[in-house]
Amino acid sequence: MNERVTPDGRYFVVRGRLWRRANPAMSEERRETLVRELMSARRAVKAAMSSGVAADLLLARKAVDAAKVALGERGPVWWTDGAPDLNRQKVKDSPYAQWYAEQGD
Repeated sequence: MNERVTPDGRYFVVRGRLWRRANPAMSEERRETLVRELMSARRAVKAAMSSGVAADLLLARKAVDAAKVALGERGPVWWTDGAPDLNRQKVKDSPYAQWYAEQGD
């Protein structure tokens, strides 16, 4: 995967989009626990999609969202300087456009 982290450490860029990173202030132990929960929830989504049980899929997707919020990848931003959340936006249309253009491939 071609992944670049923005200079402020808030996002990584994949296929031209900004994706919020986990809160760096979180302890490594807590982060590892939440990542395990996220991976388990993602496996549950896959299983629910295979089974076709809508209620299971809904629960699994809620578990994915809860883990991502707890990690700081979704929900309230983890930084405190008032900067807006640019999650999922195209990097070329963001304040990081010049930095990204300078990265090359």
